[in-house]
Amino acid sequence: MSRDVAHKRYLNMLQTAFGPEVMKLLDDDEVIEIMLNPDGQLIVEKLYKGKEPTGVYIPEERSDNIVKLVASFKNRVADDEAPEVSTEIPFKGARFQGWLPPIVAKPTFAIRKKAVHIFTLENYLEKKSITQKAYEALKQAVKNRKNIVVVGGTGSGKTTFANALVSELNGSHDRILVLEDLPELQIKAEDVVFMCTSSHVTMRDLVKGSLRMRPDRIIIGEVRDGAALELLKAWNTGHPGGICTIHANSAESAPYRFEDLLQEVVMTVPRNLILQAIDMIAYIERDKEGHRNLKELVSLDGYDEINKAYLFKSLL
Repeated sequence: MSRDVAHKRYLNMLQTAFGPEVMKLLDDDEVIEIMLNPDGQLIVEKLYKGKEPTGVYIPEERSDNIVKLVASFKNRVADDEAPEVSTEIPFKGARFQGWLPPIVAKPTFAIRKKAVHIFTLENYLEKKSITQKAYEALKQAVKNRKNIVVVGGTGSGKTTFANALVSELNGSHDRILVLEDLPELQIKAEDVVFMCTSSHVTMRDLVKGSLRMRPDRIIIGEVRDGAALELLKAWNTGHPGGICTIHANSAESAPYRFEDLLQEVVMTVPRNLILQAIDMIAYIERDKEGHRNLKELVSLDGYDEINKAYLFKSLL
């Protein structure tokens, strides 16, 4: 059997497993996330509308088959000894995170779709999600090669906002390296390289290797481990103008979150490295209606040794 025939057969099998309900949601541009709970309930999140139940329930046998088929697409086996599946699926470039028992009572998964429409900073301004002052500060920061960290909680819209920032680089002549766990960021530039982690190559490996590829700017989808050390070093040694996202509950907590990640690989946190590498921090928050708004925009202005606290300047 040829590779193309095998791939087509696999896609047909996966489409059948997902069923018309999930495939319809994958084709709906308003749906940005599809979530299956262990009780079989299918929940979606839509642009500007937030989460809502679909009224659809998927039987356990079918959901189990879905998770295992997705794993097989990457030549992996999902079972009770390897119950996690984290990968990209071949529909809409979507990100799949699934779990099997005994981690959960019954199979569960979440599918995050790649953005169909890239929101620009102008779109955020039009929707009043950012102020005119913030809009101008952010555009100038990207132009002036400042390093920007986008922070927020899960589902807050960090990646969408990061996409708005990197869209400012469309048409750029810079050599841009984009490092991600799964492809989500989108840039239309003449000299851009997209790289993804794998089961054998970590984000820290990618950052180290990217420095030997003559980058002008290094952009990371999300910093979540000791790769923070290599990123800050890179930003501080001839590769300014970077963008990354990180989980944090406020702009002010971002540098402390970096400290936590740095402590995974070093005993003493190089605080000066944080101060020198990070220029601007943008905090995104989702309200009850599902709207994502820029709540804080600050520059990192120093460290108070007496009170053991970072100093910030509001840019809003």
